[in-house]
Amino acid sequence: MTLRFLFRLWAVSAVLVMPAVPTLAAVPCGTGSFQAWLDDFKSDAAAKGIAQSAITAGLNGVTLDQGVLSRDHSQKVFSQTFEEFSGRMVPPRLARGSTMLKQYGSVISRIEQSYGVPGEILVAIWGLETDFGVNVGKFPTFRSLATLAYDCRRSEMFRAELMDALRIVERGDLAPQDMRGAWAGEIGQTQFMPSSYIKYAVDFDQNGRRDLLHSPPDVLASTANFLAGYGWQRGKDWEPGSANFAVIQQWNKSEVYAKTIGYFATQLAHAP
Repeated sequence: MTLRFLFRLWAVSAVLVMPAVPTLAAVPCGTGSFQAWLDDFKSDAAAKGIAQSAITAGLNGVTLDQGVLSRDHSQKVFSQTFEEFSGRMVPPRLARGSTMLKQYGSVISRIEQSYGVPGEILVAIWGLETDFGVNVGKFPTFRSLATLAYDCRRSEMFRAELMDALRIVERGDLAPQDMRGAWAGEIGQTQFMPSSYIKYAVDFDQNGRRDLLHSPPDVLASTANFLAGYGWQRGKDWEPGSANFAVIQQWNKSEVYAKTIGYFATQLAHAP
């Protein structure tokens, strides 16, 4: 699990500790065996029109992960200041970020034309999220999501994410065995939850799949599509207090993290 992912969990703690909403499934969250709950979920997925082949591929053999539950129940408040966090995260990634800006320059230029989001912002997010795709996480996505959906803390939220993970498989973007990421279900080189993957992922390399695990063009364009979807203003700055900074906070609501994205992007823009 990446340091960034721990930070995001702290940043959205208000969401993560919401009282559980009773599920509509025949087998309620946290009651009976996990397998009985999972079988009921499979039936519900089929009733919602998800292909049986996707349900079988994604969910057969999935078991409860007590380690995920332990991590979820033992989250700690993140207390670093912007100066502490940005000072630790940005300098080690700045040279690599500059290299990636140059390496993917033509792709980034086309993405900027399409979505209006500067490449520096996209590369900053990419670097902070997973060290440019190096540390995407190792937790099996379906096992993590099913575990958190079965648990009653936020069952409806993760039940919906599990459905969308099946839809990712159904439309052919990723194979279930490739879907590994952070322990709470985020996947890809900029760490999309499945619902965001379904809504914002784009096939920018035009190979027929929206592949946010292996295709940097898809990763960067999908991240730009997310920000554009929340109202990114083409040609405007991203300083705190600006409209674009508010969009960055839709990516991560923590002001410290959002300011670090902006700071990293500014450093990239001024790099030789």
